[in-house]
This record gives sequence, C-alpha cells and structure tokens, in this order.
Amino acid sequence: MQGLIDSHCHLTSDALWPQADDVIARAKAAGVTDFVTIATDIEDAARAQELAARHSSVHMACGIHPHEAGKVTDGWDRELGALASRPDVCAVGEMGLDYHYDYSDRPSQHRVFRRQLGIACDVNKPVVIHCREAHADVLAILADFPMLTGVVFHCFTGSKAEAIDILGRGYWLSLTGVVTFKRSQELREVAKMLPADQIMIETDSPYLSPEPVRSARPNEPAYLAYTAQCMAEVRGLSLPDLTALTRRNTHRFFGLPNTGEP
Repeated sequence: MQGLIDSHCHLTSDALWPQADDVIARAKAAGVTDFVTIATDIEDAARAQELAARHSSVHMACGIHPHEAGKVTDGWDRELGALASRPDVCAVGEMGLDYHYDYSDRPSQHRVFRRQLGIACDVNKPVVIHCREAHADVLAILADFPMLTGVVFHCFTGSKAEAIDILGRGYWLSLTGVVTFKRSQELREVAKMLPADQIMIETDSPYLSPEPVRSARPNEPAYLAYTAQCMAEVRGLSLPDLTALTRRNTHRFFGLPNTGEP
C-alpha cells in the first residue's frame, strides 16, 4: 500500500533526529510517502528546514508548543513570523494549551497561543492545535480569530461531545494510534462520525505507538499503516480507499505540493 501521509510527526525530536533519514526510508517502505514534521520551537524549526531541504516528501510546520511557551525570549514572535511566511512552511503550530502537565504557566501559554494565532492570520496559513484538558479555553481563544484559514486539533483523544463541539465550529480533528488501543472505543466512535472530507491521520511520533506495536519505542511514521487499517475498518472502507481519502484531505488542509507520489 502506497500513498499514506503522516500529517503530524516530530522527525526532529531527539528520539528520531539522529536516524531521520533511515526513519523516512522505513516509512516509505511501509507505504508512507509524505510527512508533515512539526517544529515545537524556533531552534527545532532549523532542524526541520534542514530535513525538508534533503527530502521533498517532508513538509514542515513551525510553532511554539505550549510546553515551551514559558521559555520564549524577546523577539520570538518576529522570528516565528519570518519562518511562517516562508513558502516551504505549510502551517503554524503546534500551538495551544496543556493543562495536564502545566510545564509552562497558564498566562504564558495563553499569551503565546494568542500571538501565534495572530501570526497565522497574518501569513494566511492553517494552524495545528495542541489541546490537553483545556477544551473550553482553547475554543474560547480560537473564537477571537475568525480569519484563520484552517484549524486542526491534532492527536484528538477527547470525548464524543467535545468532537461534536469542535466539528460544529468548522474545525478538523486528526487521530493517532490511540484509536487502535483497546480502551479507545469512544474514540473509534468519533472516527466513525468524522466527515469524510475532514479525516486526517498521524503518528505524533516518537510518541503513541499503535497496536499491535504499542511497545515499540520510539514510535515511527512507518507505523501509520496500523492506524490507517483501524480507521478503514471502523469506517467500513478498504485500506486503499482510506489512504486516498486521507491523502486528499491532508493535501487540501495544508496546501501541500504534488510530489509525484500516488
């Protein structure tokens, strides 16, 4: 099976960066032909640019992860704005709020989140949202930015009611290998109800390895095929049809160039 797109991975993470070229090769052998690698701060974006320059199949998004929001220094927003305006950057993020770990204080998370949304509006690019135990606050902040061109809640693991709330506002959801876990029956219900033209899948590697390779550390884009198979079964589709569907959607959301792959 060829043509899968990993719509959210961290190829520049410490776990994958030293072997990034091999990780990409293994993924392509498993049918994953394109990757959106997500930079989580300004320094990480430099690695992402380097990797994208070597591989036409690697596309980059750049932002300040909420865990990093308390660490930004003066001028960070100018640097991010310059990066986000580059034609090889397909989205701004991931950004958002994380109330589970609170690695950054909440006022800093809110301030940095809002500024990034403004940057995304300025450069007319979609945003990738990280939301953990902060559903109401994230939606309240997003409501102040109606000019956003696209919003995807990556690694969605919330309730069906939260999914309905998000979708009702015109936003997208992207699912990871968590959908394959035995305990994730409600998430599979969410997968079943997603609009066909708004389905994307991701690994969020190096995290969240899917069944049946859940013990694999680190997770890799090559394992996206297991999530795709689960999603196809849940929605009553063939794997080729699910692959084509998610590929079209991911291309459309991020405005990805045609690399000549299936």
